[in-house]
Amino acid sequence: MDSSNAAFHLAMGRFDAENARDPNMEEVRGLARPRELLYAERLSEWVLRLAPGASETLRLAARCQHICRWMIPRQSRPMTRAGYLRWRNDLKEFHAQTAAKILREAGYGEDIIQKVRELNLKKNFPGDAESRVLEDALCLVFLEFQFAALAGKMGEDKMINAVQKTWQKMTPAAQALALALPLGPKEKALVQRALQGAALAGASPSAAPAAAKPGEGGSTPSTTSTA
Repeated sequence: MDSSNAAFHLAMGRFDAENARDPNMEEVRGLARPRELLYAERLSEWVLRLAPGASETLRLAARCQHICRWMIPRQSRPMTRAGYLRWRNDLKEFHAQTAAKILREAGYGEDIIQKVRELNLKKNFPGDAESRVLEDALCLVFLEFQFAALAGKMGEDKMINAVQKTWQKMTPAAQALALALPLGPKEKALVQRALQGAALAGASPSAAPAAAKPGEGGSTPSTTSTA
């Protein structure tokens, strides 16, 4: 499907407009940016880097993966393991419903809306090729932009576990890109320890648990996740 059509540009603009309302800011090169808008841009960039010919459906799914995520903060659910899982599930459904409404208003039919929903909810991962591209992009965004901050808040054992679970979900091509990321010395050491400890360097993608569990029992920022 040609992504030059009006519905595509309208939907992408609406996704960005919604994410631009995020009150949480992240500074990039001296400029404060809405966190979820920045996340959507980064995820889109990784998807296109991994799959330059990405379909319209995949590009839409990437842009709305975390749409309006700040509206359901981690603290809105019990700070327990069960509360964490409930929060993640509620977020996934919220993202999918919010995206579907915008896509419908932009003029998309139910077939495209359903495909975007399936990608957002990882319904066919890892069997579906597009779901693997999206998951690779999610993991790479986590490692490139969120890993260092999380490593400053969590213990080494938890971070090593997070890396191992992330690695299991990535394709070999994405793993190679991850190893080439400009991580700091501490982060590089954690990655190497994780891979050496579990012999995961050649692991195949699988439907493993989430890469990191921010906020499961504490107050780690709710946006640090590959959900």
